[in-house]
Amino acid sequence: MTVNLAPADLPKESGRFDLPIALGILAASGQIPAESLLDREFAGELSLTGALRPMRGAFAMACGTARGGLSSAGATDPDTTSQLYLPAASAAEAALVPGVDVFGAADLPSLCAHLAGSPDARLSPVATPELREHAATAAPDMADVIGQRAARRALEVAAAGGHHILLIGPPGAGKSMLAARLPGLLPPMTDDEALASAALLSASRIGFKPSQWRQRPFRAPHHSSSAAALVGGRNPPQPGEITLAHLGVLFLDELPEFDRVVLETLREPLEAGRITISRAAWQADFPAACQLIAAMNPCPCGWRGDPGGRCRCTPEVAARYLRKLSGPLLDRIDIQLEIPALSAAELATRAATTGEASATIAQRVSAARERQLTRQGKTNRELDGREVDEVCRPDAAGEALLREAGERFGWSARAYYRVLKVARTIADLAGAAMPSAAQVAEAIQYRRAFGSI
Repeated sequence: MTVNLAPADLPKESGRFDLPIALGILAASGQIPAESLLDREFAGELSLTGALRPMRGAFAMACGTARGGLSSAGATDPDTTSQLYLPAASAAEAALVPGVDVFGAADLPSLCAHLAGSPDARLSPVATPELREHAATAAPDMADVIGQRAARRALEVAAAGGHHILLIGPPGAGKSMLAARLPGLLPPMTDDEALASAALLSASRIGFKPSQWRQRPFRAPHHSSSAAALVGGRNPPQPGEITLAHLGVLFLDELPEFDRVVLETLREPLEAGRITISRAAWQADFPAACQLIAAMNPCPCGWRGDPGGRCRCTPEVAARYLRKLSGPLLDRIDIQLEIPALSAAELATRAATTGEASATIAQRVSAARERQLTRQGKTNRELDGREVDEVCRPDAAGEALLREAGERFGWSARAYYRVLKVARTIADLAGAAMPSAAQVAEAIQYRRAFGSI
């Protein structure tokens, strides 16, 4: 018996074709009614015992099935509710997709009995309405952070405008703790965002769990990661960490410890929100609209600038450490903030130094993000040059201050426009029609960290 999977030049990955092949053979040999396969789609891996094993990409496949809506004539019909049959272990995640009836089968014999119309073997659609309304698991709370008022404010601004942020400070200052709390400040995912994020994770090597529904991804790869792991690679191309963090947060701790060549691969996707991986016979375009938050020490030992004199790094060693970060990469990071170490007094008076909870900050962030979407249909970070000129121009005093700062610090055109975007976000948080001089001054402060180390 010959089975043909066309087109032949398209590699067939995983075992999800096992179940369709088996059902095709059974229908062709008359063991199940051929008409029982009409208007239905099947995918799943078969074991030698006939059991259906879980498969990768069930959620993404359900999204495609819902859009396809095949009629019995083979044409797409958007008014038809498609039926998708999957292994029972993969059906729960696929059932999150609206517009498709998902059936989960434990093994091939039970599915065949269902298709043959046996009354005692009929399968019911997997119903998970409680998961469709599933609230994201609570992220770590900002109220746990001691002190660090400037950093808390910077994170609020970054979350409101979708800006990339770099935290620079000594060991134990709370950089990683602050980064872990950024997802809790971001607005809730829309239906389209939740579907896009879940489909990406489902089709990737890490998979998707129903408990992750509506949770913004938070990816934190180790600094030993390769370029292929970070931005994607292999043959055929596979998504990297920057794609797995799509619509969420990519956290790079110990930023200078990453290989410089690896970091340089981030420049284009951070700017464009997409990345194209090309191979000799393949080309794949992956979304990469994530928000970068990075953390680093000011020098190899971490104590440069410490008033106690603990730093033992020579100026040459410290300069070599900072040179691992290129100017073009730093240009793409809107907010660069120095985080001081906490004093013993702040640690001793913890109750007096804690601030607002994430939920309170998130309300302001959502309101500011809504103003941006109403005004321009995108976040401030995504504005192009013409749009920045239209919506981000400050008042006369702010314009003069910005011009003076640009000349004094030697900013590039990209840095100049990114300060304007951050100032626009600060104004959105305040509900102002245009950025004022005070808001421009705050935005300027977020570009000065490297001048102090």
